[in-house]
Amino acid sequence: MTMRTTPDALVRDMTVDDCEAVARVRVRGWQAAYAGLMPQSHLDAMDIAEDAERRRGFLAEGNPVVNVVAERAGLGVIGWACYGPYRENGGRSARGELYAIYVLPEQIGTGAGRALMAEMLTRATADGFPDLALWVLKENGPARRFYERSGFLPDGAEEPFEVDGVLVPEVRYVRALGAL
Repeated sequence: MTMRTTPDALVRDMTVDDCEAVARVRVRGWQAAYAGLMPQSHLDAMDIAEDAERRRGFLAEGNPVVNVVAERAGLGVIGWACYGPYRENGGRSARGELYAIYVLPEQIGTGAGRALMAEMLTRATADGFPDLALWVLKENGPARRFYERSGFLPDGAEEPFEVDGVLVPEVRYVRALGAL
């Protein structure tokens, strides 16, 4: 298991024992970040227990997704991120994709997100990806600023993301990888 301690958080590989905590991070993260940007009915219906069960299933599949958590003494898991091969037209490409990065809403601005991002960039570079792409809601200004501070830039690609029958526009950001 890989672990890296920063002044901001301990970042380590996610285990099956983390699924409940990661589900809490993801659900609370969605509910806070996407309020007003997607249907509230969808956010209200998110269930931590169901999400935890999906996480356990994903880990059991043995797919090429790298999952890490950030934890802080006395608080436990406060953040989660994952990446893998870019999903394109139902297949995978040589490019990497940051699938998710979330911290508990009360941990935003504490450095946990930066620690998770640094770990994702280091690992994706070590895995040989030439770049890392991600999709972000077009209207999610705070997330877009976070990605831009992390060296990602929009590349002009946009796609609608459907949530409960509502199309929510997303934009793609990309960052070249290499020597960090």
